[in-house]
Amino acid sequence: MQKYKKNINLLLGAGILLLFFGMMVVSYFYTPYDVNSMDIPNKLQEPSKTHIFGTDEFGRDIFSRILKGSQTAFIVGLLTVAIGAFFGVLIGGIAGYAGGLLDEVFMRIMDALMAFPGIILALMLVAVFGPGIINTSIALGIIAIPSIARVTRSGFVQQKESEYVTAAKLIGVKPYKIMFKHILPNISSQIIVALSIAFAIAMLAEAALSYLGLGVQPPDPSWGRMLKDAQSFLISSPWYTYAPGGAITLLVLGLYLLSNAIRDIMDPRSK
Repeated sequence: MQKYKKNINLLLGAGILLLFFGMMVVSYFYTPYDVNSMDIPNKLQEPSKTHIFGTDEFGRDIFSRILKGSQTAFIVGLLTVAIGAFFGVLIGGIAGYAGGLLDEVFMRIMDALMAFPGIILALMLVAVFGPGIINTSIALGIIAIPSIARVTRSGFVQQKESEYVTAAKLIGVKPYKIMFKHILPNISSQIIVALSIAFAIAMLAEAALSYLGLGVQPPDPSWGRMLKDAQSFLISSPWYTYAPGGAITLLVLGLYLLSNAIRDIMDPRSK
């Protein structure tokens, strides 16, 4: 029964992620309507065969903007994870393997970053450097570094006293090869789970920043910005909120399901 449940999580998570990834790929080549083309006479139309998710306050097709907004979600998520993974794994690996004073210094810096609420730190960084996809991704990437570094450090601390590490030292393998060629592959399951969660958190944070007007700027579509614009029409045109809210919820759910399934499959202790 437990194995069946893990497979369900994997299938559902991967299916949802592939659905949105497919939407993103399609949006580069095709959308039913021009995402920025206004049609004021047809504003706030209910979902229909012509506009399956309805239209917004400017008459723009909501479905087309959801498709285009998936680009923002994936670009921000991938850039955030790339920044967090590179620096987080590097810092956590060095701290965990070296130990001592270097470990203390690196981890206290990570603790200092984690002491700030993530969204507050992101707001501060975006306010300083300006809004936009790249600056938002850099800000969220910096926020992701401490959690990934701590997961990596924990794995290195557990593995560095293992027999295979001792054997590698005895035959003269250089420390950086031991770290990244021997230890890192053995803790990949924990890191993959951390990166999946970081991706989901980055998407939520980007939506929050765009909701506050500090993320992706109009007229480029962003699910968070669409949700903010829909707030004014929550009573008169509730369908306007369903599409961006549902997209954010569904994609984050898919990422969490997939991360849990990957952890269960790759971690021998879960079997």
